[in-house]
Parts: sequence; structure tokens; C-alpha cells
Amino acid sequence: MPVYEYACAECGRHFEELQKVSDKPLKKCKICGGTLQRLISQTSFSLKGGGWYKDGYSNAKAAEGKKDSKPPADNKPAAKNSSSGGS
Repeated sequence: MPVYEYACAECGRHFEELQKVSDKPLKKCKICGGTLQRLISQTSFSLKGGGWYKDGYSNAKAAEGKKDSKPPADNKPAAKNSSSGGS
């Protein structure tokens, strides 16, 4: 069962409530009877590092193709080598 976070508009109280997904949101504060608003809170987990959710399967093949298409760093342009000869 998920935990929902609520805030009271009257007293400003913040609290969490364990409810079923099918349960209707709470409407009244248990303390003062004020109007409650269900808040969107941060999730309890985060996805870190590389993986399908970050890089995507289709991007992995494109990245491999880009690695192969780069010329080696120690290549010198051919024009310099051919023009250095004497005429």
C-alpha cells in the first residue's frame, strides 16, 4: 500500500497516511477539521548510473557506430606529407 502525504490548509499540519490505491483521498484534517490537500512527494528510490532507463537501447547502437567512425588521434593529414617533397 502506498503512503500519501497531506497538508491541512487551516492549521498547516503535514502528515502521511497509509492508504490503498483504490481509497478516496482524505478531505478533512483529524485535528482541526480543515480542508486537506494531497501533496506530490518525492519517491523513495532513485535510478542512478547507466542503464536502459538513462541511455536507451536504441542509443547504445548509435554510440557504438560513432566510436568506430572517429579517426585515430595520431593520424596526420596526407596533404602535409605529399607537399613536403622537393620539386
